[in-house]
Amino acid sequence: MAEATFQTNPVLLHELLKACHAGKMQLPDFQRSWVWDEDRIKSLVASISRAFPVGAVMTLRTGGAVNFKPRPIEGTPDDIRPEDADFLLLDGQQRMTSMYQVALRDHVVRTVTPKNKPVDRWFYLDIRKCLDPQEDREAAIIGVPADRVLRSDFNRTVVLDLSTPEREFEELMYPVSRVFAWNDWNNRFLKYAYTHGRENLLPVIIDFFEQVISNFQQYQVPVISLASSTSKEAVCTVFEKVNTGGKALDAFELVTAMYAAEGHELRKDWYGKGSEPGRHHRLIETLRQGGQDRGILAEVANTDFLQAVALFHNRDRRRQAEVDGKQGKELPSIAPTRQAILNLPLASYKKYESVVEAGFVKAAKFLHRLHIYRVFDLPYQSQVVPLAAILADLGDAADHEANHGKLVCWYWNGVFGELYGSAIESRFARDFLEVPVWILRGGDLPSTIRDSTFRADRLKTMRMRLSAAYKGVNALLMKEGATDWRSGQTFDHTVFFGESVDIHHIFPKDWCLKNNLKWEVFDSIINKTPLSYRTNRIIGGSAPSAYLARLESADSDGPGIDRDRLDGFLASHLIDPALLRADAFETFMADRQAKLLRLIENATGQAVYRDTEIEATDEDETDEETFESSRTMEAAQ
Repeated sequence: MAEATFQTNPVLLHELLKACHAGKMQLPDFQRSWVWDEDRIKSLVASISRAFPVGAVMTLRTGGAVNFKPRPIEGTPDDIRPEDADFLLLDGQQRMTSMYQVALRDHVVRTVTPKNKPVDRWFYLDIRKCLDPQEDREAAIIGVPADRVLRSDFNRTVVLDLSTPEREFEELMYPVSRVFAWNDWNNRFLKYAYTHGRENLLPVIIDFFEQVISNFQQYQVPVISLASSTSKEAVCTVFEKVNTGGKALDAFELVTAMYAAEGHELRKDWYGKGSEPGRHHRLIETLRQGGQDRGILAEVANTDFLQAVALFHNRDRRRQAEVDGKQGKELPSIAPTRQAILNLPLASYKKYESVVEAGFVKAAKFLHRLHIYRVFDLPYQSQVVPLAAILADLGDAADHEANHGKLVCWYWNGVFGELYGSAIESRFARDFLEVPVWILRGGDLPSTIRDSTFRADRLKTMRMRLSAAYKGVNALLMKEGATDWRSGQTFDHTVFFGESVDIHHIFPKDWCLKNNLKWEVFDSIINKTPLSYRTNRIIGGSAPSAYLARLESADSDGPGIDRDRLDGFLASHLIDPALLRADAFETFMADRQAKLLRLIENATGQAVYRDTEIEATDEDETDEETFESSRTMEAAQ
């Protein structure tokens, strides 16, 4: 039986808060700041005052493999040091910080209103309301300003004055900051009561202690304590399960905390600091065009970047293992899994960070050469990671024409083989090992090329941008020299953004519906092509024969287009002009399907699998409602 890596024990709330005050319990540095508003604080105090459960907390004993930089609980003494921490509070920060601030610290609490306005508050228990079973307990928790005077009417009328201990006694308001100091408060109250002839209140005070204050003093919190031997992956998994109040904690934040313990600011590397832009900003700006809010690398996540770095680190480990005589299953995996990211040493990160960033920049230029300009048109976001790593590894050798051609072949096989939708980490590793060797030395084809197949009838099922292959066909058409039917311009990045180029129907949707064609037939990629916004406006919903005639005629938009030149423009889109002019939809679809298949074969270097069975994938939908939403989405681009 495996040794347990955690224990669950009830611990007095007071003991937990004292551990926070002494610095024995601190936060891992990645934990977000304390943000609870005064209403949530009141709700928490009310629950504890009635001995209601408020949930467990989770701690991690320090000194193990997970070396996070500790950070004191907000409001604790300034002389607390990171090395004072025996435990890190993984889950329960907001509750523990709130109770420390209001119940132990004995300072005014800086919080916010429900409308997020910063305020200073002292919190009190209204003794009479606490003892009234008809009163809502949260209504018995009172928050007052820093001067302890509650006013109304634009601060002109005093509603409640608790500015002195005597005023607190008179109003029967018990400061929450004294719930663990009952004896001191009670002695002072007894002196007040006998001095002011209010001995009749003593039974009330006794009841208040027994029914309310004792709940605070006896309150126990379930504590799940993770042992110092807990693995990094287990800690990451724990956070994903418990961190439901906000954004789930990912591997980047955990690595950030571990690097911080070694004095390195990973967050600064990625997000920048002050006026200094970080890597994330640089990637967003890479090849960003005028009028475009972000470049092709805008969706590269911090964990994507760490995956690429991990590929290099894991390969180094593997090579060293080979030198040490290990073989087969003894060799370390290269796959950039979450565990691999969590085990990425700071030294390796520093060694490869600049190399990998240069690889991502090269990946952006590579994609632009393939006429993939926008994140929206990127077949697979995931494929950018191995692409960047491979380009970083190849360096200048990637610029050689023959090497570039091989890399293009690998890329299109990944797209049209639709191989990057799942189980991608193992494919990252294989590609990173195999592709550079194949490009530079020849030999066996990479497994991504060997695994890639494309069925001829797959074109008929590609109807939405969710499909990587759908996007791939669009990019291939532009790469192979498709020209706009109105302007005759090829779709380089200037034209693409300047003319608002997008995928549009060749036989328009309205014409197809009027002619009783099935949407699942006419909406496939076979009947679509890249065109400028203005050209698509001229097309409208007319029959091809009609809109071609408009393009050839002189009008307010400019002189007409010569018929032969227009036929050349159509042919550049793999369209037979004669079939289009004859409105011969079925013949057109069969002819263009054959031409698109040859286009894909040329790109992948492999024959298309020609069979009659249509095999849809999860990336395509077949219901008309999804079709309509897809068209709305495309129209908005």
